[in-house]
Amino acid sequence: MELDALLLSRLQFAFTIAFHILFPAFTIGLAAFLAVLEGLWLWTKRDAFKVLYLFWVKIFALSFGMGVVSGVVLSYQFGTNWSEFIRLTGGVIGPLLAYEVLTAFFLEASFLGVMLFGWKKVGPRLHFLATVLVAVGTTISAFWILSANSWMQTPQGFETLADGTLRATDFMAVIFNPSLPTRLAHMLLAAFLTTGLVVGAVSAFHVLKDRAKGAVTGWTESRIALVMAVGLVAVLAPLQLVAGHLSGEVTHKYQPSKTAAIEGYWETRSDQPLHLFGIPDRDAQKNHFEVSIPGLGNAVQNLPRDEVIQGLDAWPREDQPPPFIPFFGFRIMVGLGLLMIVLGTAGAFLIWRRKLFETPWFLRFCVAMGPSGFIAVLAGWMVTEVGRQPWVVYGVLKTRDAVSPVTAGEVATSLIAYILVYSVVFTAGALFILRLMAEGPVAALAEPAPRGDRAPGSPLAKAPEDTTPGDA
Repeated sequence: MELDALLLSRLQFAFTIAFHILFPAFTIGLAAFLAVLEGLWLWTKRDAFKVLYLFWVKIFALSFGMGVVSGVVLSYQFGTNWSEFIRLTGGVIGPLLAYEVLTAFFLEASFLGVMLFGWKKVGPRLHFLATVLVAVGTTISAFWILSANSWMQTPQGFETLADGTLRATDFMAVIFNPSLPTRLAHMLLAAFLTTGLVVGAVSAFHVLKDRAKGAVTGWTESRIALVMAVGLVAVLAPLQLVAGHLSGEVTHKYQPSKTAAIEGYWETRSDQPLHLFGIPDRDAQKNHFEVSIPGLGNAVQNLPRDEVIQGLDAWPREDQPPPFIPFFGFRIMVGLGLLMIVLGTAGAFLIWRRKLFETPWFLRFCVAMGPSGFIAVLAGWMVTEVGRQPWVVYGVLKTRDAVSPVTAGEVATSLIAYILVYSVVFTAGALFILRLMAEGPVAALAEPAPRGDRAPGSPLAKAPEDTTPGDA
């Protein structure tokens, strides 16, 4: 395999976006979780919800900051490594990225400061509003980014000019392209599940620590958070299975070559089998060590057994997506999704039996499943992006025609620089977040108690501020 500028540019973008996607996948759900916690604190006046908020908001701030920084790098790469892509598609995709900044990013930036530092400067209800608006902003950001990416998967609402550039003819069709609804639902559910699994893992870890120290009774902060997390996974994991299936049906309709790569179909035929395992070989045009269930492939896609499903032989070899990553990435994602359903179902049963905190094997299972949301998100995005190849805009613009006129050496130099910087900065950030998680929510009890009608102490303050009424 030749390491030319195209391949190195793809590797560089894949490396940076793999880091970036981890943080939005977490912060989208965590922002909503914080809004729920603060709302429950205002409603019930239970200090446990305040403690949980003060604990998780610190982690949110760090994750949000690293997500913003890593996202800026991606926008620079559009100009450095993918200038032809921007030149040819900027008239269509540029406004979508601009709308994300003008709506979501400005909304988040405007109220994030109030959320993090305004506890003693504004009233509790206004602060709650700021938290809600930050959560809304993260969701709006996901909408615009997924709209742009979904258009690249299922392009419509544009025309190609004589010079090869694309011009939007119907922006509503561009925004609400065929794959957006299912992919947006799929991603938002993935974000909420990722948050639920992390919160569940951290909470289960501290419940196990409390058990090791001696009998702990009552509804501690970690126990409350664990019940909330398990309940969230129990509800959303089955819904994610449905959303993923609906997204797959859209993919089959608009991107049949991606479906063929995901399923490991090489032959165009009816009554396709369901391949449980295999090693796709693009050179040999077949799967090695194949384990299949005959006649089940059509049924899984809600198609009659006599309907013909295209295999990769329907496209020239140069137009076939590389099947290895989509094939295994899809199975990793589905396998983890099934484990999430098991966790949620078992957890709901234990909550019903009032045995959740007295079942060590389940608590350890929760801890082990903590990173699974991130892994599933990465696997899903690999399926989406690699399965689209060799197109950057499916059926319209090939990836090789979108790269900048740069040399392999230039791209290799910047790639090495990214690897070194990311390894230091983001490793340090991740370790600090893990350290905060290990401390647990009780650490937030050091915050001063609220006075009068004021909200509790500033979550990110290094030292208590004066909480005398009227000091705003």
